[in-house]
Amino acid sequence: MKTIRIMAVCCTALVSLPAMAEEAADVRSDIIVTGERENSGLALKTDTPAIQTPQPVTVIPEELYTAQGAISVSDTLRYVAGVQSNPYGPDSRVDGGFVRGINALQFRDGMRDIYSYYASIRADPYNFSSVQVIRGPASVLFGQGSLGGIINLESKKPQFESAGDVSLLYGSHDRKEMLADLTGPISSTLAGRVVARVRDSGTQTDHVPDDRVMISPSLTWRPDARTDLTLIGLYQEDDGGSTSQFLPLVGTILPNPNGRLKNSLFVGKPGWDRYDGRLLQGTAMLGHRFSDAVKVNLKTRYIDSDLTYFSHYPNSYSNPTDPYLDEDQRLITLIASGSKARMEIFSTDNNVQFDFNTGSAVEHKLLAGVDYSWNRVRKISGRARETIDIYNIDRDALSDFGGGLPPGSALSEDTRQEQLGLYLQDQARFADRVSVVVGVRRDKVTSRSFGVKAIDDSATSFRAGVIGELVSGVSPFFSFTESFEPIAGTTVDGDVYRPKRGRQFEAGVKFHPGEATLLTITAYHIKERNRPVSVAIDDPDNPGNVITGMRQIGEAFSKGIEVEGSTVLPGEFQILANFSYNKAEMAGTGQQLDNVPKYNSSLWATRPFQLSADVSLLLGGGVRHTGAQRSYGAAFPDGLRTPGYTLVDALAEVNWQNWSFRVNATNLLGKRFYSSCLARGDCFMGEARNVFGTVSYHF
Repeated sequence: MKTIRIMAVCCTALVSLPAMAEEAADVRSDIIVTGERENSGLALKTDTPAIQTPQPVTVIPEELYTAQGAISVSDTLRYVAGVQSNPYGPDSRVDGGFVRGINALQFRDGMRDIYSYYASIRADPYNFSSVQVIRGPASVLFGQGSLGGIINLESKKPQFESAGDVSLLYGSHDRKEMLADLTGPISSTLAGRVVARVRDSGTQTDHVPDDRVMISPSLTWRPDARTDLTLIGLYQEDDGGSTSQFLPLVGTILPNPNGRLKNSLFVGKPGWDRYDGRLLQGTAMLGHRFSDAVKVNLKTRYIDSDLTYFSHYPNSYSNPTDPYLDEDQRLITLIASGSKARMEIFSTDNNVQFDFNTGSAVEHKLLAGVDYSWNRVRKISGRARETIDIYNIDRDALSDFGGGLPPGSALSEDTRQEQLGLYLQDQARFADRVSVVVGVRRDKVTSRSFGVKAIDDSATSFRAGVIGELVSGVSPFFSFTESFEPIAGTTVDGDVYRPKRGRQFEAGVKFHPGEATLLTITAYHIKERNRPVSVAIDDPDNPGNVITGMRQIGEAFSKGIEVEGSTVLPGEFQILANFSYNKAEMAGTGQQLDNVPKYNSSLWATRPFQLSADVSLLLGGGVRHTGAQRSYGAAFPDGLRTPGYTLVDALAEVNWQNWSFRVNATNLLGKRFYSSCLARGDCFMGEARNVFGTVSYHF
């Protein structure tokens, strides 16, 4: 990172994690209660406890995912039931995960903030107070919601109590960071906050940096107890590359006489390969309560994103089992792919809530809302071909195309999309024991590609659910939900994406015998149409060249069981445990979907120790297991198997007065593995061991 820019941000904001050091043990023992039991408002867009919501909702507070060593949004999902985090390994280009076998959409403060592929940079987890996962369709309230679920990032907002800290971090891959978070009152009615991060780092892939400057100022105006207006700004600049190198099967999971390719292998041109982006965001959120029975919530956001993505990848797609050009299996065609993207997004979500009773024992929360979104994505891209000895790459011989795009690059995508949605939901609470939720939504979506209307579609989505505390601490639930998801952009064949549609049935039970314990067991069945999948095809414009992209398939289903439990035992011993089974297939094939393991499980535990009056110790650790998976294709009709893996994480933190000293280790034992290997021809490296220490001073 540029020195001047680093100094400027460091001087602008001087603080990090919101918890005070002397309160560390209490904060961590409250994580489960706050996150799992008391608040799941996102799922229903109302203040509703999780035990009254007929749907599984997981809230991961910042304190928890920081303790677990998360350095990306994908990492925050490692210990969530039904979620496969980092399905393609630690990807420095995008965040995400599979929720119930389906790629989840990302929202920020309840509004979607990612459209298209490779048109924006990753969000910074330090900028959020929590990450929330709604499992199952959410289209009735969120419109463009994924069928498997959505991931919502809750922005840090100004507080009217002064707090803050500053942190320095150093760790594996020469990672150097300064983090800052400062909040407090400016006047009796105005509060402010500044969140900032500066990072200079490498990655587990050679020659691929992960540098970042992020600053997010915000203001909250509270003229009275009934009104809140919050304004949030964000500037973020990333200078990085692609940790995904798409290495061939032969030489990774399949044998090559020259040996196994290094997991850290970089196949491109240092200085040309990059994933550099700039992101500007502005968000306004207004909440006003007219009376105890009526309140409104208004939200609006504008996003402007620029991205340069230059990368090399081996052509292992023409012949996945023998991609090499020579008998020694060393020479391989290298594709140089370059694109420059611009993405603009405007979104707004506005609703009014009416609280009323029908009779002495029936309480209602009626929610009526309208949301609108507009986005435009433009890309200029091109490709070229070269040849390398992948076991001894002469990078000086690779072209840098004058520092720009490959010759012949042209406008490859120009998509505009608009969506207008109207939604209505009623929550009825009977005798303070049984809750019934009924909702309906009407969407209208239009899309233009290169100025030509490509989509003009409407859809009506429904949801219904019931949950009741039949006996103390036991709440069975059942729900039916539908989804409608328009997709921006075009398939690898140049066709505009058709909207995805789906529906889910779900039944389960929530056990909550005490304030610190919540166990959710659920079973679900999802059916989906028009699912995008990754494919490799011959380039029609360049014979002999193979390109990768997305293509929509027919009908898929996903069904399974999830168990998610959390509790605090005597001695403030905190435990999180999860297990999930997911059978996800293309209808009629009997074949599990690519890169979707059937089994996932995890266990995380922490225990604080009070060493003296002002010194405390927090120890923690976790184990997470991902089952084996298969990928099917012409070269592997019986499926290509990627073995499962089990990883160990660890935490040690000492708090002394206003200071804290923390060491995190993920994949502590240094297991070498592949996250996934696809029948189309390539493998994705699993996360390497990552150890880093953080020193923080709390105000």
